Amino acid sequence: MRVLVLNSGSSSLKFRLFDIPQSPDHQINQSSNLSTQHSALSTVLSGSIAGIGHRASLHIAGNATVERDIDGYDEATRWVFEQLDMVSIQAVAHRIVHGGERFSRPVRVTDAVIAELEQLNELAPLHNPPGLAVIRASRALLTDQVPMVAVFDTAFHAAMPATGSTYAIPIDLAARHHIRRYGFHGIAHAAMASSYAAATGQSLEQIRLITLQLGNGCSAAAIRGGRSVDTSMGMTPLEGLVMGSRSGDIDPAVVAYLSRREGVSAETVEQWLNERSGLRGVSGLTNDVRDLLQAEHEGHQGAALALNLFCYRARKYIGAYLAVLNGANAVVFGGGIGEHASVIRERICADMDWYGLRIDPQRNAAASDPSTGQALIISADSSLLPIYVVGVDEETVIAQETMSYLRALERSARS
Repeated sequence: MRVLVLNSGSSSLKFRLFDIPQSPDHQINQSSNLSTQHSALSTVLSGSIAGIGHRASLHIAGNATVERDIDGYDEATRWVFEQLDMVSIQAVAHRIVHGGERFSRPVRVTDAVIAELEQLNELAPLHNPPGLAVIRASRALLTDQVPMVAVFDTAFHAAMPATGSTYAIPIDLAARHHIRRYGFHGIAHAAMASSYAAATGQSLEQIRLITLQLGNGCSAAAIRGGRSVDTSMGMTPLEGLVMGSRSGDIDPAVVAYLSRREGVSAETVEQWLNERSGLRGVSGLTNDVRDLLQAEHEGHQGAALALNLFCYRARKYIGAYLAVLNGANAVVFGGGIGEHASVIRERICADMDWYGLRIDPQRNAAASDPSTGQALIISADSSLLPIYVVGVDEETVIAQETMSYLRALERSARS
């Protein structure tokens, strides 16, 4: 069976076509680790489109990058399908960032599901609308006979204990408006946990991990027994760590204060916090860590402050989650920054000798491009808390959950 995974970001679209055996001996389940998953799934074609909304670039593994003007996600989706034999696609899986309270597990896409997802757009304005645009374009290109499944970033955190998911606001208000901490990047955090378990030969049920997904969007998670017990993002992806253009944690009174002082709406201030803050806002330059490191080297104080805040906030969450978990088996880095910026990893882990957290400079420098699904140790032998870098493999997790869901539907239909 061939399953196409479409993973939309805030300005990108990743795709991967899997060939999955139909044999029951190769069935995939949610508790299997990534080494098992990779043995059952083979990649037929993979690639990505970056720069959607501008001059976009299409990269397919093993081929040269090509460019084209791409106005939106519907056009980007059509470009992806031009690279594929649509007849061979038997299912399509879509990553959707926010599932709200309604969607805590994969679901087959229908008109009713799309209508419900549209109501969640304001909770993830940078991500849910692109995801829905990709769904609509895919449905227009394929017949209704091809099942489409939505897999949700929030699902991994859906069972967080009340202490991790509840805001200290009037409980009736929270219930009436479905206000809670949902958490995000769940697919990535699950992938990091599975890769660590596979690399160390441990069972997910027996480990405690602190995972950091660091990219343009950033989040940390405390994982116990393969389940999220706390995470840095909240009702929306705005809470938590300093990010590329998002502020992360902030006094909520700042919104009303800036609204009054600047004479703008609360929605405008929220947009500033999402799109003009974080590394970009503090530095006054960019959200690209590579450019900020170069600017810092050249003496730019704004770049230095932005990077220091970024690392400080991540270190702060590591300390908090060590308390939440009563210690951990490892700290695991993933995401574009987490996987490739060794100097950022080193800065985040600095000054944590009090817990025996020590990076090995040589291992850290050598682990700046982990293969998909690979977990590399970067801590010193003397470190009491191991540190790993993982090549996050969201697409395999999405395919795995999609197949588990579709096979469950098949079993249900037969019974």
